Amino acid sequence: MTHFLQDILRQPDELRGVIELLRREGPLQGAAAAVQGARHVYLTGIGASYNAALGAASHFHSAGRPVYLLDAAELLHSARILPDSLLIVLSRSGRSIEIVKLLEKARAVGATIVGVTNFPDGALAQQATIPLILPVAPDHGISANTYVSLAAGAAAIASAEDAARGLDAQLASTLLAAIAATAKEIPAWQRQLAQSSWLEPGATYCFLARGASLASAYGAQLLWEEGVKVAALAMGTDSFRHGPQEIVTTGMRFAIWIDERMREADLSVARDLRRLGASVMLIGSSVPADAGDLVIQHPSWPSSWQFLMDIIPAQLAAEALARISGVDCDQFRFASYVVEGDKGLLHT
Repeated sequence: MTHFLQDILRQPDELRGVIELLRREGPLQGAAAAVQGARHVYLTGIGASYNAALGAASHFHSAGRPVYLLDAAELLHSARILPDSLLIVLSRSGRSIEIVKLLEKARAVGATIVGVTNFPDGALAQQATIPLILPVAPDHGISANTYVSLAAGAAAIASAEDAARGLDAQLASTLLAAIAATAKEIPAWQRQLAQSSWLEPGATYCFLARGASLASAYGAQLLWEEGVKVAALAMGTDSFRHGPQEIVTTGMRFAIWIDERMREADLSVARDLRRLGASVMLIGSSVPADAGDLVIQHPSWPSSWQFLMDIIPAQLAAEALARISGVDCDQFRFASYVVEGDKGLLHT
């Protein structure tokens, strides 16, 4: 068993621990209060942490509390931070070079920093105005448990209606039940992937989603690049319909996360892709079994929270595709676990 697969399989347990932490009084109090009182709120991260921020941004926007979502490098190099701004910064290690420099830039103008991170000894945990530390066992390489913990923490900040209390008790209980139900489905998903022809070495892969599940689509793209070592595409389902559909060729592989609000529209895209000769994997709840070449059913989750676990089928697929392609998903050929230099690609 690869280290990556081991990390994938322990995600339900790690996420359960994060939800239990967030439901207590205290951890969310300062962060939620600061967000509610801020004039300008930026939500940022880099790499997998930015994908986690993408999912959390959907929670802020749907609650009528819009945030500026920028990649940490863009916020560092291309944006002016005003003194009355608040930055919600996501970083598993808190030591990436862009994060460290962004902390300096934000502190220099007196901006408030909410740091959502996994390790208490990183610069983010040490220097944030309000640190929210979500401890999980480190991933071997590819971010899995660290990703889902940051995603849960940032989404919880957006969803905290009462700043003096933790995550709503009823919501927390519902999430814990959904996590348990998801854990039971993972063996079935593994069997489906093993028996399916959707995994094809050398094929071109594209990932489509909406809302919070955009985090899973872009997360899948990164999984293909880091784990399978091949290029992949990710975008919003409707954005794909505005020109990019010209790339469709026979044998191309698509994964579509079905959005409950746009179910018929998503299924229509899947039907047309199959008519054009593509092979389609669908990920969603109560999806018709014949709607795709591979249909992954996940349990019902509270609205917009399914992105915490609907990434798992893509993770399993990436790990399986790496194995059948003869690629070692546990080793980075060029990248480092934490990027602490600000030039070039190769680390020493």
